[in-house]
Amino acid sequence: MRSPTPAGIVDHVTTLSDNLAELVNNADYSDITLVVEGTPFKAHKVILAARSEYFRAMLYGGLKESMPGTSEIELKDTSAAAFRVLLKYIYNGRINLLEIKEENLLDILGLAHRFGFEELETSISDYLKAILNNSNVCLIYDIANMYSLTSLCLVCKEFIDRNAQDILTDEAFLNLSQSSVTALISRSSFYAPEIDIFNSVKDWADHNQGIDASPILESVRLSLMSMDELLNKVRPTGLVSADSILDAIKTQTESRILDLQYRGLLVPEENVAASQFGAQMIRGEMKPYIIDGDNQNYDLDRGFSRHPIDDNYGQGIVIKLSQPYIVNSFRMLLWDRDTRSYSYYIEISMDDKDYERIVDHSRYLCRSWQTLHFEPRVVRYIRVVGTHNTVNRVFHVVSLEAFFTNHTFNLEQGLLVPTENVATIDACACVIEGVSRSRNALINGDTRHYDWDSGYTCHQLGSGAIIVQLAQPYMAETMRLLLWDCDDRSYSYYVEVSTDQKSWKMVADRRNEGCKSWQFIKFDKQPVSFVKIVGTHNTANEVFHCVHFECPAENPSKVGTNHNLPPNNPGPSGQGHSQGFSARFATMNDRCNRRSQGSAHTAVLGDSPPESTDYLAHEAPEADRLESRSTTDSET
Repeated sequence: MRSPTPAGIVDHVTTLSDNLAELVNNADYSDITLVVEGTPFKAHKVILAARSEYFRAMLYGGLKESMPGTSEIELKDTSAAAFRVLLKYIYNGRINLLEIKEENLLDILGLAHRFGFEELETSISDYLKAILNNSNVCLIYDIANMYSLTSLCLVCKEFIDRNAQDILTDEAFLNLSQSSVTALISRSSFYAPEIDIFNSVKDWADHNQGIDASPILESVRLSLMSMDELLNKVRPTGLVSADSILDAIKTQTESRILDLQYRGLLVPEENVAASQFGAQMIRGEMKPYIIDGDNQNYDLDRGFSRHPIDDNYGQGIVIKLSQPYIVNSFRMLLWDRDTRSYSYYIEISMDDKDYERIVDHSRYLCRSWQTLHFEPRVVRYIRVVGTHNTVNRVFHVVSLEAFFTNHTFNLEQGLLVPTENVATIDACACVIEGVSRSRNALINGDTRHYDWDSGYTCHQLGSGAIIVQLAQPYMAETMRLLLWDCDDRSYSYYVEVSTDQKSWKMVADRRNEGCKSWQFIKFDKQPVSFVKIVGTHNTANEVFHCVHFECPAENPSKVGTNHNLPPNNPGPSGQGHSQGFSARFATMNDRCNRRSQGSAHTAVLGDSPPESTDYLAHEAPEADRLESRSTTDSET
């Protein structure tokens, strides 16, 4: 039932629709007769024109049908049964698609397209998507192609891709248009044995005598057939020239396996490197945790797969998919229960012999979740090879996912160009150097709740720095940071970036400037894994304080303006600022001073144990302390 109409609102649309429906094919007040397949339909010009641009142009646009005295118009190439349903829809806006036969439904779709009823066209298309089956999908796809119904075409193609072999043997395939057959089999996602595709094309050519089959045959990938199939099954048909067969054989013998135009199954947004999809780990140590789908339960002893970095000869960890799949993305979780980093590369293959490297992070330090994109490829084998571990000589992977995503992404030099801030806890970034009450306060996204005691990260001027490690290398060209601004102080600083924490490149030099609050930094686009912020001056004391950091900058326009002062800020007229600052910052300044006298933080390079941290555990809140842990375990 319809929900009650709010008081003061009159809504009698249903009654209006019912009243108009009474005029359908009714001689009362009718001023035009539409003749369809010899059947007269009484109608009203003004209603037809109000509902359809097509009829408006016909009846009032100066065409011959709009001439005075015209009382009857014949609509050619129109189904009377379909038009009867459409005419009722024109008057009352309703159709029960469940009550209409499939063949009539397609006729109504054609009329909706012809007469410009876009909403009806969309509704029928959506219904057809829900009732697709092997018997009707070819006809629906043909009509969707004819009317350029992009969304319906896409759904049909995805259905056909998933059921390619069944579609090839269905009689409906023989009735497809030449253009539709060509469009289907030219897709790499039309996954079926090539000889089966050829045989179905041969049957189509026999069924459609007089129609040129050569455009379709050009889409058959002869180089994917065996020598026996080419010589003993293709050649006798006479559909393919001897030169084309010889060219296919030459391509097979002279090309790399990966250079052949393979077909693969396309399953959007699904992890096909999972045991539930039949994937197997065929090389690598430990149980195949990497494909079990559990990326939560892992520790020092279990929940990961591994391989030795030395004397592995590039064998790595190899996943065999159940069949060739089209993928363009990997997600991989590197073991991350401490601050270690890894370097690695990923290769793909179709035969476990000829491998091609599609991700190369062997020169970068990476941690935790890796989000990796590349151009779509047909893949059967995935090999992950670790080249470096900052703690020991073993490479550990907790989870690997392979999938095809329809989400757009931009790559440069093989690296992802992020469109949103990746210096976040959710993106697995971390602060590896700097002093704070909360380890990752700098990247927790909170730009409002900070005061004299908390919500910022700092370092002693002249010693140390604030360093943020991103989970993986990104191509970046902007960043933004918020300097502590609860009073009128200003800072000077510079920023450097690196991919290995050894070689640094300066991207911002503000050592001779007095900077306050929000800072926007623009630099030449380049790979970035680490960001080092070094304070050089503070007009109030000897400590550099930063509240927030992001890369890339999400809101470049918000620069150089004070934030709303937090609740803990001193009262009116700024009274007590000086006294409040000296009292509240004393402890944090002492921490920075004591930290600067100790050894430099090098955990990311594996030269100090995991419990080494710039967050002075004995002085941090209990929840922020790191448990001491031995790293001598050979497993990790």
